[in-house]
Amino acid sequence: MRHGKKINHLGRTASHRKAMLSNLAASLILHKRVSTTVAKAKALRKYVEPLLTKAKNDTTHSRRTVFAYLQNKESLKELFDEVAAKIANRPGGYTRILKTGYRLGDNAEMCVLELVDYNEDMLTTTGTAAAGAKKSRRRGGKKTSAETAAPAAAAPAAPAPEAPAATETSKDETNDAQ
Repeated sequence: MRHGKKINHLGRTASHRKAMLSNLAASLILHKRVSTTVAKAKALRKYVEPLLTKAKNDTTHSRRTVFAYLQNKESLKELFDEVAAKIANRPGGYTRILKTGYRLGDNAEMCVLELVDYNEDMLTTTGTAAAGAKKSRRRGGKKTSAETAAPAAAAPAAPAPEAPAATETSKDETNDAQ
């Protein structure tokens, strides 16, 4: 049984796991997204989100604490200068996991882990969808009189006599074929 065993060891020793998560976190901060397996992404999310929270408070102590985890000066500078300014108002949930399918070689489930505030495509689509049109439901409700009048006006414009003529010619063609 797995009582009290929350950490996913990812099939690695502790030092290998620590180095891998540190490198992935540095890449995520520098490039704003990283493609990896779902298991590694979930482990990386638990690793990097406390670092992002600590980066909101730009003090010498918090810089040294984050550097102890990242071990990368460029990613540390990027985190405290640009990323921290963008996530300053967000109360958590800095990352998003988007599943992309399965890897061809070993069929591992792959995903993209990205920083939420840096995906401009999703920010624009969610902003317009929330403020835009009314969402549709599966079964339609009662229609208003304007909606029922519009289809009724369009229906007589369709040529009705042509439909039976087309079926009669097809019947003649099937009789000739026999």
